[in-house]
Amino acid sequence: MKTLYIECKMGVAGDMLSAALLELCPDRDKVLNSLNNMGLKGVTFELSHMEKCGVMGSHLTVKVHGEEEGEDTFPLQDTSEHAHDHNHEHVHSHDHSHEHGHSHDHDHEHHHHTHLRDIEEIVSSLSIDDSIKEDVKNIYRLLAGAESKAHGVPVSEIHFHEVGKLDAIADITAVSMLIRELSPDNIVASPIHVGNGTVKCAHGILPVPAPATAFLLEGIPSYSGDINSELCTPTGAALIKYFAKSIGPQPIMAVTSVGYGMGKKDFSVANCVRVMIGEEMKAERDDLTDTVTELSCNLDDMTPEDIGYAADKLMECGALDVFTTSIGMKKNRPGILLTVLCKEADKDEIIRNVFKHTTTIGIREKICKRYILSRKSETRSTAYGDVNYKIVSGYGVEREKPEFEDIKKIADKSEKSILDVRNRV
Repeated sequence: MKTLYIECKMGVAGDMLSAALLELCPDRDKVLNSLNNMGLKGVTFELSHMEKCGVMGSHLTVKVHGEEEGEDTFPLQDTSEHAHDHNHEHVHSHDHSHEHGHSHDHDHEHHHHTHLRDIEEIVSSLSIDDSIKEDVKNIYRLLAGAESKAHGVPVSEIHFHEVGKLDAIADITAVSMLIRELSPDNIVASPIHVGNGTVKCAHGILPVPAPATAFLLEGIPSYSGDINSELCTPTGAALIKYFAKSIGPQPIMAVTSVGYGMGKKDFSVANCVRVMIGEEMKAERDDLTDTVTELSCNLDDMTPEDIGYAADKLMECGALDVFTTSIGMKKNRPGILLTVLCKEADKDEIIRNVFKHTTTIGIREKICKRYILSRKSETRSTAYGDVNYKIVSGYGVEREKPEFEDIKKIADKSEKSILDVRNRV
């Protein structure tokens, strides 16, 4: 399986990730030409070599009308109804910014506010594949949703800076195009180093990670180190959230190519995003692991029938498992602990359905690491017809069993017991 691994030990930013991915491409000039001719007016891409701590890599510079802009000039500014309270002096600068070390002060008069729908119109007009357009739009929706949560305004009221939005579209489009160009079957990212300290933006001095970044990182393993800088930008967080299928250590893989995307700032550790692509050898592994999201809530006012119905609905919308546990609650009330296991990508839909189909007013969340056995299915001919078998292996264990639904159908048809059919099969 062709796997792309994204190493985020020094965080992740849009320009750094795009430069790293570009290093994996055999024909970089072809991709650069596609980027420079996609129809994003006034935007140009320039690839240059850069060295950090003795390691050579690439830096992808995005210029808007010949000027290099910062990645994080695009997040939410004040909505129009509040904008006048700031006397048109929207100063937005990040200590980290576009390439881990590029700060900006932008006067409001140089930027026009733009709604999400305007950005989607710009993306729709680009000369790129529809699949890439959809990726870019979805990533912007993630960004808009995070900013909406952070600032307490509806997504429809979010405004983006004019020049900043072009720069952000450029970075997001570049990464989306490169992912499509590389066409990995699986994308895995490491836990993300977010940095430390504070970041200065239009709303004041905020802790690292910035509020919108923190919302985007929900459900994604991340950590803070001793580097006093913002290492993970909102764009970087959104790109990992959208493209990475799992977060964890590098899988066992035969690496065929390595890329380094460099930031401009210098630290004691090489300021880069490293990517690796190669063949993942899952068939040879017996120590399979992944991560799942566990959602839980306490219930003391639902009937068993209602809880059973809710469990069925949660399984239908993508839950990996739903189970209940008897618990004692406050006021000496017996109750039920409802637990739902799901993938991070399905979490929001599961949460909506928990609230829809249960009486809970609060849901808890935690990330769990799973140790799993390798699984495969096999159809075998028997005296009763074809029967599907589930075969699992790993950790020195190997076992198999016929699928219950197949056994049940045979039992119903032959009027034999489940035990008798299973033994005969």
